[in-house]
Amino acid sequence: MISTNMELINEAQASTTLKVSPRTLQAWRVRGCGPTFIKVGRSVRYRIGDLHEFVKRNVHQSTSEDSYRAKANLLTL
Repeated sequence: MISTNMELINEAQASTTLKVSPRTLQAWRVRGCGPTFIKVGRSVRYRIGDLHEFVKRNVHQSTSEDSYRAKANLLTL
C-alpha cells in the first residue's frame, strides 16, 4: 500500500489542492519554480507530500524577505 504522502495525483487534482489554475502549474513547471513533479510517460503527476513541502517552502513573514522577492521574480517572469 502506498502512503498518502507518496500517492500520485494528476494536474487537475494538484491545481485544486493548491487553489491555482492548471495553467499556473504548467507555467511553474516551465520556469522550474513550482512543486516537484513526476513524468509518467507523457502524463504529469504530483506526490501529495511534494505539494505539502512546496507550501511549507513558500511561507513568508514579509514581502521584503530576500527569498520572497526571488521567488516572486521567478513566478512573474
